[in-house]
Amino acid sequence: MTVIPRDQHPISRKDISDNALKVLYRLNNSGFQAYLVGGGVRDLLLGKKPKDFDIATNATPEDVRRLFRNSRLVGRRFRLAHIMFGPEVIEVATFRGSHEDHEISDNNQSQQAQSGMLLRDNIFGSIEEDAIRRDFTLNSLYYGVDDFAVRDYVGGLADLKAGIIRLIGDPETRYREDPVRMLRAIRFASKLDMQIAPETAEPISRLAPLLRNIPSARLFEESLKLLQTGQGYKTYKLMCRHQLLEPLFPLIASKMTEQHDTPMERMLDQVLKNTDYRINKEMRVNPAFLFAAMLWYPLIEHAEKLVQESGLSYYDSFSMAMNDILDEQCRTIAIPKRITTTMRDIWLLQQRLPKRQGRRANKLLEHPKFRAAFDLLELRANVQRNPDLEALASWWADFQASNNTQQRSMVSELGQAPVRRRPRPRKRPRHPNAKPASRQENTHE
Repeated sequence: MTVIPRDQHPISRKDISDNALKVLYRLNNSGFQAYLVGGGVRDLLLGKKPKDFDIATNATPEDVRRLFRNSRLVGRRFRLAHIMFGPEVIEVATFRGSHEDHEISDNNQSQQAQSGMLLRDNIFGSIEEDAIRRDFTLNSLYYGVDDFAVRDYVGGLADLKAGIIRLIGDPETRYREDPVRMLRAIRFASKLDMQIAPETAEPISRLAPLLRNIPSARLFEESLKLLQTGQGYKTYKLMCRHQLLEPLFPLIASKMTEQHDTPMERMLDQVLKNTDYRINKEMRVNPAFLFAAMLWYPLIEHAEKLVQESGLSYYDSFSMAMNDILDEQCRTIAIPKRITTTMRDIWLLQQRLPKRQGRRANKLLEHPKFRAAFDLLELRANVQRNPDLEALASWWADFQASNNTQQRSMVSELGQAPVRRRPRPRKRPRHPNAKPASRQENTHE
């Protein structure tokens, strides 16, 4: 263990959440060891503002529950305590121990799949054991409020200074224990602008299929962390390099080309760059728009295939294709219904945006998802370099910026909408023995 005293590191209590400090002091005063650990310590050492603060302690989850009435125990795979302070949640984990050094009689304590993945990890141990059970060296630094020192058991500080993402222990074993660590390696490399150590990077492409064993709900949360934290474009490129796109987005990965210059690939580049820009400017982003744009070209390709195979109208084929694409995508990433509903709205509006005659343009403008649909239309026009789409996007941009009189003029210049005549109902053939109805008896006249 290396101890870095207060005068040799930049961490100050004024940069730590008051609630996290409250938890640390109460655990210490109750006779337990407690340390700030993980991304919070890492970010403070890098001069960044941590997103959250996690604490490691030798107190069991039940001990934490007794000390903090505002806490609840969560998780089966990893039992944790969440201490709620209004909107802020302080996560408290008990030091993890080595599975090899403990006699295990309960599957709720420890359970491992044949692939090597840990299904349960509730063996508790010492801080030294906990340090080598963590994933990356730069996440295994401990800060204590008793002496304000940082403790480093695995060379994390040296890797942090060198800008290296390094797994603790044998990389293949650690990836098999939890395949999501492969995604975390990519995410940290992008987020922190660091390099993945060669021995940490080498097994990723080979072991990427292990991600299929991860619950789709967990992969949805991971996908948001990968693509919606301000470094989505760089992360996406790293995922492609390490063969991690296919386990998460098989519909997209199957259509990638060596030239990377198809409309779908240009769409991916542009939508991720736009998302990064908005996040870094502290503007709102919507995962529904991101997923709708990413899956647009697989959607229309499938719709066109259904038209040819089924003989259905394009509208009906498009509706069937939406169901098929969302079902297929949700097998790997469980996108919640509230998001898929918005995705459907954005997609369906692409069919309506060219139809602007009469009152249609104003009705479309009032649609709650119009702006997202218009943004997708602009993206399509840019990546397809299609003059008709560019003209349509330009028309809608002008229409939104115009007053009522100008809007009426723009619509009138389009001409009248074709009148759709309702087909007249076919008359039933009269039975040969039926008597003709009198005018008084025929109530439909």
